[in-house]
Amino acid sequence: MHAVLATFSTSNIGANTDSPQDVRNAANISRMETRIQMLRVAEAQLQASPQRDISTRAVCEAVGVGAPVLYRLFGDKNGLLSAVVDRAFQRYLASKRNQVLSDDPVGDLYAAWDAHLSFALKNQAVYRIAYAPGLAAVPSGVEEARLLLLKRLERCAEVGRLNTTPDEAAQIMMAACTGVALSLITQPDTFSHPALSHRVRDAVLREMLVDGRASDRKDDSLKSVALQMATLIQTTPTPLTEPEVSMMLQWLGAVASSRSAATPTKQRTSTLTSPRHHRQ
Repeated sequence: MHAVLATFSTSNIGANTDSPQDVRNAANISRMETRIQMLRVAEAQLQASPQRDISTRAVCEAVGVGAPVLYRLFGDKNGLLSAVVDRAFQRYLASKRNQVLSDDPVGDLYAAWDAHLSFALKNQAVYRIAYAPGLAAVPSGVEEARLLLLKRLERCAEVGRLNTTPDEAAQIMMAACTGVALSLITQPDTFSHPALSHRVRDAVLREMLVDGRASDRKDDSLKSVALQMATLIQTTPTPLTEPEVSMMLQWLGAVASSRSAATPTKQRTSTLTSPRHHRQ
């Protein structure tokens, strides 16, 4: 009888013993769940805090873990804040990644500005941290938002509607858009004009877009065509070699940076000299 019980007990112990891989998987799942809980709590505290700040101790207590767990998962408080920013941006960017763009690249550009402002005003605490100088590195979500905007600007260049390079246009548009957003968030009483965002948007885009109907504006037409061709060369397969592409971009850059077709192009510099992603 004792031998039977011992055999039964031993077999059950063996049956319930997890493999090392199962143990590691369970530990990874536990870490992921803890990380998600801490991000949720931190974001909720951030949105509710008048100081737009969080307490790492309060986050740990709410989740039921010690400070070493926070440091192991995020490094430090700034690491936690950066992860909170990325989590919020990922929700915003998910819709942008899946968005079906229209046949009007310029119209999509106006919509992109409005969507960015809407996200900023709905996530004010997160947005302030995202574009504040306090973080050691730019959160990945912020950089992805810039790259998505760059793709929309490249579409405008491909149809000849930009009078500057997509890279330069992205810098101008992001600087203006974040400036408006932070002004509305941090000083709403001062920046209270209801049409402020749209007026700045229209002024910025009017400056860097070429009117498709203004065919008599030869300077802008020449410049936009040069930029259009430079963008297409970098995004469309061609029989050109890399050195040939570089030379072509240098010539097009000289044309794009000239004030008119008659302006000499000798000793002129340009930002169109690097074939970023040419496909052969």
